[in-house]
Amino acid sequence: MNGSTPQAVNAPITRSAIFLVLTLQPDAASHAAVRALCADLAALVRSVGKRVPAGRLSCVCGFGSDAWDTLFGAPRPAGLHPFRAVGQPPRVAPATPGDVLLHIRAEQMDLCFELAAQIMTRLGSAVATADEVHGFRYFDQRSMVGFVDGTENPEGEEALDFTLVGAEDADFAGGSYVIVQKYLHDMTAWNALPVEMQERIIGRTKLSDIELAEGVKPSWSHSSLTTLEENGAEVKILRDNMPFGRPGAGEFGTYFIGYARSPAPTETMLENMFVGNPPGNYDRLLDFSTAVTGGLFFVPSAPLLEALAEREAATAPAPLPASDALAAPAGDGSLRIGSLKGASQHE
Repeated sequence: MNGSTPQAVNAPITRSAIFLVLTLQPDAASHAAVRALCADLAALVRSVGKRVPAGRLSCVCGFGSDAWDTLFGAPRPAGLHPFRAVGQPPRVAPATPGDVLLHIRAEQMDLCFELAAQIMTRLGSAVATADEVHGFRYFDQRSMVGFVDGTENPEGEEALDFTLVGAEDADFAGGSYVIVQKYLHDMTAWNALPVEMQERIIGRTKLSDIELAEGVKPSWSHSSLTTLEENGAEVKILRDNMPFGRPGAGEFGTYFIGYARSPAPTETMLENMFVGNPPGNYDRLLDFSTAVTGGLFFVPSAPLLEALAEREAATAPAPLPASDALAAPAGDGSLRIGSLKGASQHE
């Protein structure tokens, strides 16, 4: 296996997913249990996946900034830092607890469920569950608000270029940064809107998924504020969002998950959405959708994940300087995102 072979970041979108955000217990034995899982996770996926070979079971494992320092110490990924809350009430993208992210995907929920159960049995009391969401494909990849999701996702080599760390941080090549958020929707208010207004808010037609013309699409539409350009070229992230919900409890939601080569593009999208571009020109979808969680994680390459089982933080590292935390890794991929602007793209 090549040293920079990625985890299943770019695996195809499936019909089912489980998202688990875990927090570490503070003792050394718990930390050792999490490190041990790093070596065994790929084998667990293979064992469960063999039951239904056509089920396309996969699992991506990532670590938050504080957890990386606690579990593995230096060196650390250049762009990893705690998730930063964005916005002011009533529109806030909050930062919530999370040390380990498990993104489990398969064509069948039973495969996701079995793998999640096996992992949690292995970890036992070493972790606590901060959040667990079971997602499903909604018809032809529709979001909970009824529009096709992920239309502009990069594919093939383009997806690799946009999602995987390269020479700009060679020790962590093949890794990826991922931001997750859980959104809850006011579907009663949303469904009361005329379809034409919904289309203006999203920036695409609802039935045919065609992007609205520039003269028609408002600058405050979701798609206008979540497309980014740097030096005249579009910068993309890879979304694998999933609807979830409990109709009996009146819960209708979207689990946002965006992979990128640097956290900067996704952070800029959130700034555009919650603050506005320019400030005040915010994403009108947020009048109907509330973010209730937020976390940033680094996904090491597959070989590095396995190797991390043998690594232990000898001493607590110095806090990351604020100036460094704000800068994305430099190098071939750029992605410093110093001049990004909103243009057009639906999640």
